[in-house]
This record gives sequence, C-alpha cells and structure tokens, in this order.
Amino acid sequence: MIGELVKYPAPEGLNREEMIADARTVVPKWQAEKDLFRKHFLWSEDKKWCYGFFLWPSKEAAENAHNAEWKKACEERTGGAPEISYFDAFMILDNDTGIVTEEN
Repeated sequence: MIGELVKYPAPEGLNREEMIADARTVVPKWQAEKDLFRKHFLWSEDKKWCYGFFLWPSKEAAENAHNAEWKKACEERTGGAPEISYFDAFMILDNDTGIVTEEN
C-alpha cells in the first residue's frame, strides 16, 4: 500500500467553514476514484498550506489519479504547483474499528 502526501497553497482568507465547503466540491471526484482507499483533508495550523493524505494500492494508482491534467488544474485553482511525496504504508492502525492492517 502507498501513502501519498499532496501539498498545495491554501486559498487565502477562507475561514474553516468556507474551507470545508470548498473541500466538499471535490468529494464526488475522489469517491468515484475506484483505486482510492482513503483520503484525509488537512490544513496547516498557520493556514498557508493544504494537504491531502491518500492511501492507494500502488504508486501507479496514485500517479494515475494525480496526472498532468490534475496537476495543471490544481495549480490553476490554488496558484501554486502541488508537491507530491510517496510513502510505504506498511502498517495501518484504525482505532475506530480496532483493525491493524499489515502490508507485505
């Protein structure tokens, strides 16, 4: 499993409710993404950066979803190019369900 962290500039001047409303506009896109296991929407404490933390079955799936077209649209929407980092998500602990998933 692959963890992917996507960082991009936060829209200036939005309050928390406006940020949530903005995030809701992309929820259907990510719900329709057949390979996506999970996405976390994150906003830095200083309100300068937004992050998406994604869990995918493979790096290829992540790269397919965050292709050149998506990167261009992200840059146009936020005013800055997204930065993407990948991680080996070798174990996931979910305290809500009590499930620990180990990836081999």
